Amino acid sequence: MTTSTPLPPAALRAKAARLRALVADGVLVLPNAWDAGSAAVIASAGAAAIATTSGGVSWSLGRGDGQRLDRTSAVEAARRVAEAVDLPVTVDAEGGYGPAPADVADTVRALVGAGAAGVNLEDSTMVGGPLFAVDEQAARLRAARTAAEAAGLPELLVNARTDVFLFGLGGLDDVLARAEAYAAAGADGLFVPGLLDLDALAALCARSPLPVNAMAMAVAGGPAVAELAAAGVRRISVGTAVAQLAYTAARRAAAELLGPGTLTAPAGALGFGDVDALFRG
Repeated sequence: MTTSTPLPPAALRAKAARLRALVADGVLVLPNAWDAGSAAVIASAGAAAIATTSGGVSWSLGRGDGQRLDRTSAVEAARRVAEAVDLPVTVDAEGGYGPAPADVADTVRALVGAGAAGVNLEDSTMVGGPLFAVDEQAARLRAARTAAEAAGLPELLVNARTDVFLFGLGGLDDVLARAEAYAAAGADGLFVPGLLDLDALAALCARSPLPVNAMAMAVAGGPAVAELAAAGVRRISVGTAVAQLAYTAARRAAAELLGPGTLTAPAGALGFGDVDALFRG
């Protein structure tokens, strides 16, 4: 006997359509979340959508970053985030949790079932490279699009990440060649982490067939949101930056308590009631 996956409710299709509109109609800024609590806090700050960071999710589950999660763990983490907020959620699915197009399809189906309105899929075979060949990654992205349609969510936003600049494996022409192939395969956006030069970003945005996602303030003195927007970037995320800040605050508080024995609340810290009120359960 065969079974079929229930089609996504209309609410999820509306969220995916909203996510698409946010990129099409302006500049979408995404302070990346890593669990249900961080997603709820980011939503309360006025975010229009939530994006997860695979690094932050991995750390919250006791793993290092870099495609070290398994699909089941990643999907359940995504489900908890999606259930914590009423906003569209786009999930960092790393490399799709398997090299074959069928692996990517399985991941996309599972994430749609978990409530994802969008996914990020990268073209690295592992941290540092090499990258999948252009035609191989195009096939993987095509599998993602087909799986989303079969799952009843044709609106799923597929953001294709290329690590050409992140790992120093090429230049702008290489990114553009991948952008063309990825667009033809059904991708909806192009994420180029590691590209911080505003002139190069402007050139990419002018020539890319896909709206460009870049990373704001990835390093000290890196481009800010306004600068990236002026260069033509349509989607701006920060990777693990917010998670790093949160873990830094936790370590500083612990060091203070274990050292001088005090615990000085930082100015403007959320109160217990403020945080507790963010959750429905």
